Amino acid sequence: MSHTPNRRLIAVVVLVPVLAALALWAFAWPAARTAPRDLPLGVAGPPAAAAQVERQLERHEGAFEIHRYADEAAARDAVEDRTVYGAVVVTAQGPELLTASAGGPAVAQLLQQAVTRQAAAEGTQVRTVDVVAAPPSDPRGAALSASVLPLALAGIAAGAVVTVLRLSGLRAVGALLGASALVGVIGAGIADSWLGVLTGDWWAEAAVLGLSSLAVSGAVAGLAALMGPAGLGIAGGVVMLLGNPFSGAASAPQMLPEPAGAIGQWLPPGAGTTLLRSVSYFDGAAATGPALTLAWWAVLGLGAVLLGGTLRARKRAGAPAAEPRNLAAVG
Repeated sequence: MSHTPNRRLIAVVVLVPVLAALALWAFAWPAARTAPRDLPLGVAGPPAAAAQVERQLERHEGAFEIHRYADEAAARDAVEDRTVYGAVVVTAQGPELLTASAGGPAVAQLLQQAVTRQAAAEGTQVRTVDVVAAPPSDPRGAALSASVLPLALAGIAAGAVVTVLRLSGLRAVGALLGASALVGVIGAGIADSWLGVLTGDWWAEAAVLGLSSLAVSGAVAGLAALMGPAGLGIAGGVVMLLGNPFSGAASAPQMLPEPAGAIGQWLPPGAGTTLLRSVSYFDGAAATGPALTLAWWAVLGLGAVLLGGTLRARKRAGAPAAEPRNLAAVG
């Protein structure tokens, strides 16, 4: 009697809880440990007053990475260039907080609470200036963070369909490129033209959305071409269980526990979200790093698709042909 059915039953009973535990860890752990960790923050003003503010901020041990600027103009430029998430400026009228809610409403709110609480303890009031404000149609950044999962699913679906249809070589690459281009155009049409949650250059946003989808679909189809169905599961699992929750889309990479924040920026969902914010709200500031990350994922994925197709073609060509059968005469 075969024990194969029993082994399969045990595998399912064990595997499902393990996957559930992994998913809960990946999504719940970063959310439960959200806090600033070396969050870039600027300080500007007269040297003596700025040094005092810096010492006060350093009381939040490990929370902020302080950048010193000469005046308000330099601090404002740093916020607009995405060098820092905000800046405290010491003025004759009192402290002033520069924020950029477009770079992360949750971060802007955290900075406002921290600086306001500190100033209240000293009997002063803080004036807050939102240098790069989030769009009125998405003041909390909910729509932008919600777009991470659909883009990941679109990329996984495209890679899976190419694999299931057994497309290979240039046909597979063409299908992935075409599907990603359509995802970018449709995504920009919905998020920019219809909902108004993206406010940058329309074609640049479409390109970012398409590149984000291509990075995922290329990785999925590429690993499947090299490893078979196992590659499909591995690539999809990494994107869904690590890339999505570690993206920092709802807050910022520096708000996630390490190494989740760093890992997330090396995966397509995190890099795509950062690049989309830069292109849509900051005129492309700090876009080089995430753009290169997505480009590498796409190039390596498409390269793996071509390599897998070549290896399969050689394997088929090298397989020995079936020997013809000799028919014997009857009678």
